[in-house]
Amino acid sequence: MSMKNKLTSLAAVTLAMAGLNSQSRLLAAEFASTTYHTTQVDGLSIFYREAGDPSQPTIVLLHGFPSSSHMYRDLIPKLAPKYHVIAPDYPGFGYSEQPAMTHFAYTFDHLAAVTDDLLDSLKLERYAIYIQDYGSPIGFRLFVKHPEKISAIITQNGNAYEVGLSPAWHPFNEYWMDKSAVNEAKLRGFLTPETTKFQYTSGFRDSAHVSPDAWTFDQLTLDRPGNAEIQLALFYDYQNNVKQYDSWHAALRKHQPPVLAVWGKNDPFFVPAGAHAFTNDVPHAEVHLLDTGHFALEEDGEVIANHILHFLHKNVK
Repeated sequence: MSMKNKLTSLAAVTLAMAGLNSQSRLLAAEFASTTYHTTQVDGLSIFYREAGDPSQPTIVLLHGFPSSSHMYRDLIPKLAPKYHVIAPDYPGFGYSEQPAMTHFAYTFDHLAAVTDDLLDSLKLERYAIYIQDYGSPIGFRLFVKHPEKISAIITQNGNAYEVGLSPAWHPFNEYWMDKSAVNEAKLRGFLTPETTKFQYTSGFRDSAHVSPDAWTFDQLTLDRPGNAEIQLALFYDYQNNVKQYDSWHAALRKHQPPVLAVWGKNDPFFVPAGAHAFTNDVPHAEVHLLDTGHFALEEDGEVIANHILHFLHKNVK
């Protein structure tokens, strides 16, 4: 082959590779883009965010109180290039339907059941769970019921141990022991704009890192008519999460799932002992304490995403 023909062939190959690379980048960008869905689950309109290639391993992001899948708005694009990501809103939270308490029992058992049915409807047979705050009791119910489905557990201030509960839980303990108007009034203070903002700013190195969109959006949900009573019902039912801790620990010891704890160590509600406690039941659990607060993604989202990607690369195929 002449030099001219060789150069022509090389140019053609180069152009073809460039085209393939361009197509790959476009495909990756398409999968990384978040899409927004509402579907019917158990007769309810349930909202969820989705991104990533469904043929890749799935991560289910389970939100906390008083938030929604909105808390994962920045994390999803960081995970989606390599993983399929699903982030639902529970009934009464975010964009999901808020059925009246006369038609829906607001318990963690029920929220977990709806979440389970959503994941079934999406035909997810195996997935990792990211659990934060309320996401922990919902995620652990899924784990106990379907241990074969859970490929890994990522806990970001998602507590599962009594040693992880700070003194801020004392008013809740009083309410569990005596469901009086006086004790209820104390818990209504957790539903105010001031407390919602406090959850997003307390313990942060620099609260200027936290977008006010976060607490503003959460408060819009809390301020919906009837939502305060829903949250109080869940506050009261939270005692049943604590009662189930032993069964969650037994499931961890039996099944030994890969566990990553990335914990805002300045969280006013869930203290670092709760992160370290996972190693009691899963000795190889990976623990990272971050110098931030309860909603650690707001300040250390990039750090957390890197920990997740490294952890999943080692443990989930």
